[in-house]
Amino acid sequence: MNPNIETFIGCDCPFEMADIVLFGAPFDSTTSFRPGARFGSSAMRHESFGLETYSPYQDKDLTDCRVFDSGDLELCFGSAEAALHDIEARAEEILSAGKLPLLLGGEHLVTLGSVRAVHKRHPEMHIIHFDAHADLRDDYLGAKLSHACVIRRCHELVGDGHIHQFCIRSGDREEFRFAKDHTDLHPFCFDGLDTLTEALARSGAPVYFTIDLDCLDPSAFPGTGTPEAGGVTFPQLLEAIRMVARTNVVGADVNELAPMLDPSGVSTAAACKVLRELLLALSE
Repeated sequence: MNPNIETFIGCDCPFEMADIVLFGAPFDSTTSFRPGARFGSSAMRHESFGLETYSPYQDKDLTDCRVFDSGDLELCFGSAEAALHDIEARAEEILSAGKLPLLLGGEHLVTLGSVRAVHKRHPEMHIIHFDAHADLRDDYLGAKLSHACVIRRCHELVGDGHIHQFCIRSGDREEFRFAKDHTDLHPFCFDGLDTLTEALARSGAPVYFTIDLDCLDPSAFPGTGTPEAGGVTFPQLLEAIRMVARTNVVGADVNELAPMLDPSGVSTAAACKVLRELLLALSE
């Protein structure tokens, strides 16, 4: 891999020395409401230089971490499966080098490519999912590969008892019925996350961590394709990220920033700060 021309702030460690490798998946071809998430990863890199590398929340600095930013993949917008194949291949390359893949979306469907790669190495893995939406539809308008179906497709890989969903406040009736029988659903907030992460940390079970930024309330994060009122606050999300980072995280992603939908730039700034805090929390 070659260094990216524009990196996320503080993420310019050589690939060979890195513990974490960022890679972007600028794909939003199955977006069901407002498109624009394909521009999320590049916007986060560009706007990250408005941040400090130091976090007063964690008393850590990105300059002390070993993170390599490999840039965005060039994905086929006409084929979700082709895009997922390329995402999976990049995640496998990172995993094969003994490093943690951290994917930047893009719409939430991109998670499936990374999960496929991680699942091959860790078939017993758990998924911790922060989102406004359940993403458990079996299909959306006949399409099995949609950001509305991504967690259902993940469930087909990991099975019952291995998907833990938080902040969910939107979905059709069948999704919530499916969740009741097949996933560990915590609607509206992060209640139960502390107990879960303590148990997973004790067991050492591998964890894939996916953050759909629309878990945040639209008042704090309007720049997303399907905003849902009633979300969590920014400080609540940061605390939750630090809880999850105490587990054995083997892969992660941050997705669904659509920067053009928030001309103020506040949503992009928030996404950058979420990524900074996630990188620092994972760099123990």
